[in-house]
Amino acid sequence: MQGEQSLKELAGVEVSAKQVERLTRQIGGERVAERNAVVAEFQELPLADKHQTPAGAVSPDVVAIMVDGGRLQIRERSAGHPAVVDDEEPIVLSRRERGKHWREDKAALLLTLESQVSTVDPWPEVPETFVDQTHILQLAREIHAVSAGQDSAAQAQGEGRPTAERSCSEGAYTPPTIITRQVVASRLRWPDFAPVVAQAARAAGLLGAKRRAFVADGSDNNWAIQRRYFGTWTAIIDFVHVLTYIFAAATAGRNSSEGWLVYRRWITWLWQGEVARIIVELAQRQAELGTPEPTDGETSPRRLVAETLTYLQNHKEKMRYPDYRRQGLPITTSLMESLMKQINQRVKGTEKFWCEAGAEPILQLRADILCDERPLDAFWERRQASETGCRRYRRVA
Repeated sequence: MQGEQSLKELAGVEVSAKQVERLTRQIGGERVAERNAVVAEFQELPLADKHQTPAGAVSPDVVAIMVDGGRLQIRERSAGHPAVVDDEEPIVLSRRERGKHWREDKAALLLTLESQVSTVDPWPEVPETFVDQTHILQLAREIHAVSAGQDSAAQAQGEGRPTAERSCSEGAYTPPTIITRQVVASRLRWPDFAPVVAQAARAAGLLGAKRRAFVADGSDNNWAIQRRYFGTWTAIIDFVHVLTYIFAAATAGRNSSEGWLVYRRWITWLWQGEVARIIVELAQRQAELGTPEPTDGETSPRRLVAETLTYLQNHKEKMRYPDYRRQGLPITTSLMESLMKQINQRVKGTEKFWCEAGAEPILQLRADILCDERPLDAFWERRQASETGCRRYRRVA
């Protein structure tokens, strides 16, 4: 309905909502076919060529790639009512069925940046925003609500307050300046999404940059992409996600004042790259509490401390934050979180459902719209040049 109204108001053209839906799927499908074709060509390249900048591409000085997963609702019809039809009626779910259709979509943010290299850490002191108790309590709730699939609630609670997006843009720390951004989004499986990201990075000339960062949270899927295609890049785990683990462990089983003192000590060490000191104290705390029992709940102090200890041990090589700041590299995925909200504005909602055949085209178009280089402009030119003047009809089996 929104597309129908926008066309009428902005272009003076009356097109039914169903026709807008059909055209959107068609155009999005053509863009997906183009993307798949160039990715297939990329896959056929020799291994060495996959990791080299193509001829004619201009490489920037500083680049970053961020990857994350989101959620949308997929609802396929039964065998007697296939989802891929032109005149499908809106899907109506019973109360019992609601909430069972959430599936993961994936997105990558490819950035060219501007920053300076420093001989010393330009921001050695932890910013005030990370030791503001009110802000950290809200931030921890927001991060955990999003990870549990409750981001709409988190946004409502955080209205008018600092969020994860603003955490590293306030106070003393100034992140690198964005020059351009390119977006990739899909419903593909993670192993199939990886070459899509790699091909986009290669075509954009990012592989030849002097300073290259791959920034993500702790999900294994993110780091599988990094190991496969970006193994020589500087691997950085999102500072804000580490912060929430540290906060949870510091306050677990302690009163608020004692827990806050421990958190302040640990977050200062984290900012200064002294993760080993946190691990030592966490191990001591684990010994005091004991190892987690099978009956321990998610908020059990033993379980929270154990999870944080494992998290830091697994990712400590990606937490050299003073080095990253000296190199002028980003240390948070706040830009990625902002992008996921922009994608979610189009595809996610309690009343929004997609079939698989419709989800991929809309994700591709949403990514195109969010790219600075405006890939749809070139697409329309190619499409117009290839027109034969013959009307297209869909073949009916």
